[in-house]
Amino acid sequence: MKSILRITVITFLLLISFQSCKKTVKQEVVEENYAAENYTKKEVAIEMRDGVKLYTTIYSPKDTSQEYPIVMQRTPYSSRPYGEENFRPQIGPNINMMKEGYHVVYQDVRGRWKSEGHYENMRAYIPNKTDSTQVDESSDTYDTIEWLVNNVENNNGRVGLWGISYPGFYATYGTIDPHPALKASSPQACIGDFFFDDFHHNGAYLLSYFRATSLFGTPRPNGDQPIDTAWYSLPDIGTEDQYDFFLEKGSLKNLNSFFEYGLKDEVSISPDEMTDDFFWNELKEHPNYDKLWQSRGLIQHLKNTKSHVATMIVGGWFDAEDLYGPLETYKNIEKYNEGAYNTMVFGPWDHGRWARRSERNLVGNYYFGDGISNFYQDTIETKFFNHFLKGEGDGNTGLPEAYVFDSGSKEWSEMPAWPPTEAVKQRMYLSEDEVLSTEQDGSNAIQFVSDVNKPVPYSEDIKSVFTPRKYMTDDQRFAARRSDVLVFETEVLEDDLTLAGPIMANLKVATTGTAADWIVKIIDVHPDDVETNEEMQDHLKMSNYHLMVRSEVLRGRFRNSFSNPEPFTPNKKTDVNIKLQDVYHTFKKGHRLQVQVQSTWFPLIDLNPQTYVENIFKADEDDFKSQTHTVFSDSSLEFSVLQ
Repeated sequence: MKSILRITVITFLLLISFQSCKKTVKQEVVEENYAAENYTKKEVAIEMRDGVKLYTTIYSPKDTSQEYPIVMQRTPYSSRPYGEENFRPQIGPNINMMKEGYHVVYQDVRGRWKSEGHYENMRAYIPNKTDSTQVDESSDTYDTIEWLVNNVENNNGRVGLWGISYPGFYATYGTIDPHPALKASSPQACIGDFFFDDFHHNGAYLLSYFRATSLFGTPRPNGDQPIDTAWYSLPDIGTEDQYDFFLEKGSLKNLNSFFEYGLKDEVSISPDEMTDDFFWNELKEHPNYDKLWQSRGLIQHLKNTKSHVATMIVGGWFDAEDLYGPLETYKNIEKYNEGAYNTMVFGPWDHGRWARRSERNLVGNYYFGDGISNFYQDTIETKFFNHFLKGEGDGNTGLPEAYVFDSGSKEWSEMPAWPPTEAVKQRMYLSEDEVLSTEQDGSNAIQFVSDVNKPVPYSEDIKSVFTPRKYMTDDQRFAARRSDVLVFETEVLEDDLTLAGPIMANLKVATTGTAADWIVKIIDVHPDDVETNEEMQDHLKMSNYHLMVRSEVLRGRFRNSFSNPEPFTPNKKTDVNIKLQDVYHTFKKGHRLQVQVQSTWFPLIDLNPQTYVENIFKADEDDFKSQTHTVFSDSSLEFSVLQ
């Protein structure tokens, strides 16, 4: 009988929010009673147009001498703590806004926790709704706002949305066919499409998110009825060595047993080969970008946002979960909504760290500076919401179009456009002698063996993590020293080199097999004389640190279409083009720019059999074959360089 680690959502939130900085902990203690002392709390069930009631918590200032705007977060992660006598230690987007006074609303989305209804993971948007039976997250947001502005006392008729990660998805959703009272929304680390965020990257399944699957896919035991305690279980893999665990498990089909909860009769799940977890079923039965995933993406629907809603998209340059989402959300709102107030803020953060107050800002081992998150909360986020919900609301916020942090020079920049219009394209080639050069040296073959029994690890840490984050800034020396990782590097830079915008890797490759993954990493190689910061892992030094600035994978079968995969022809030279997400990073004088190319990244992504099969989730053990891969020296990378 398999062991199960039972973790409630509140424990999960505490785990991902934990900070080791003593000063941060002290601040939290000082503020922990503020909401209870200065706000009243009310719990209501708001009826939607189809009769389903959504559980909603409303915190209102005790001072009723003035009217306050409403800020709302809709979440699948619970609006706990439940009970009108129980208060969150902090409410709202940040401490400043809590102290200045807002009605702060939290809502369990349809089908989750204490809300009624049926839950759908990334519920599809329904355009041009014709009757009250057609509901989605847009209509639920609209109906909630309608109730709030008409029933919450002392509100000024203006509403804002905010949320991080999945709640960020709902913050974006609310801007589609929005309520007239919705004046501002800040989607932060917002999911845009589950085929490119979180559980997939360019068609490759993120095996590292395996343990999070049941958080979204376990059916409630009583169907659509509300529940106030966690009903799902997160698998305990029984070891801290997840590399060894997943390698020993082999094919993804061997993981099915982790999602058999014995609920089949209650929730009528069939056929026999299907597990009880509906999200795991979706993942394994829909390996391609088919109608299921296409319908649930939000990016293609952002043409339906309205100009009366100001948006501020927030993300972290080192966010392992949701980097695609906020970048594409910003760019597509910008594309389809001329004249709308739409800005972006990107800092040197991992997932959601901008919402936590701390003096020293790090991602993993790498230190970026002091007070960066505090600056964002105090100077950017509070100003945005105050302007549109309390102030003139005319768009003259004093904030730039793009507030972006240069992760190499470690300073903020204010830009009138993103990507910056003055950036120019610069191409560099992967030469045979492992040099990254502006000159092409023919089309020579550079080969390596991709051994399915010894895949390249994504981290040298031995640990089992719920969702990986630290690796985004990990030292890549351990990978550079492997024979199945190709390394290309510039000479020591004589001047600063600033990359600002997207990166395209245009690979020319071949394989002895019929399937392969391709991973490209952009790395900042530091000089030997850099001082080591105090938080660095004991076995590492900053001297010669190989900082991963950007990385991405493309499952080779999707090189021409995410919807229609195709095998490689063995030994045939083939184009594989990989879009890496945007960066803003200065490679300082004295540093080197390095590119690593590899074919496994384990167990961040699942292991490609390297033999073409229709569905990798159902591959047999004998499908997994080691292959020899070739990268040709007319392969290149196209950078956006700020001069």
